Amino acid sequence: MQNARQAIRHLKQADPVLRRAIEEIGPFRQEQVRNRFGALAVAILHQQLATKAAQTITARFCRLYGQNGRARLPTPEALLRTSRRKLRAAGLSRQKIRYLRDLSRKVAGGAVPLARLGRMGDEEVIAALTQVKGIGRWTAEMFLIFSLGRPDVWAVDDLGLQLAVKQLYGLRNHPSGQKMQRIAEPWRPYRSVASWYLWQSRRRILGVPSASPG
Repeated sequence: MQNARQAIRHLKQADPVLRRAIEEIGPFRQEQVRNRFGALAVAILHQQLATKAAQTITARFCRLYGQNGRARLPTPEALLRTSRRKLRAAGLSRQKIRYLRDLSRKVAGGAVPLARLGRMGDEEVIAALTQVKGIGRWTAEMFLIFSLGRPDVWAVDDLGLQLAVKQLYGLRNHPSGQKMQRIAEPWRPYRSVASWYLWQSRRRILGVPSASPG
């Protein structure tokens, strides 16, 4: 993400609680996902699955499209040509096959203009993506952060962010959406960077290796 140094300087000045978390965690190290179709396909594959199961199914899925022994993500057209039988054999549920095919059709047909999303506003991107079956606002927000590198996305429905806010700010109760918005207001226009630090703080508490999101 561009201007990470400026973002961190702003966040540390704006919020002493977040400043402590930033100093404990260290440098901002978020990588941008370049394959936009692949990012959305993997997001669908990972829905409602434990991490290990999701990784196993994703690996099998990618092997369907590999060449010379190397697994890779498909194009929308390649996915549409893949039989249901093969996808089921890789471990995909009927529902996820339906979602992936809907995504593929909408991308191939131009209803979801992946090449133009970078020039669209955040809410426009969310509106474009959530017309796909199986993609809700949270998935679209993760796409904004990790694929488009948008600096000011605040996913108030993300459980990992909610738990991190509760822990860091010593809240007795689970934070409401309004509470999440109030706490994050001083972080504008760098709430995506703040989110990364909150995810990492949650992982430190749980003793989980660094990764994003949640």
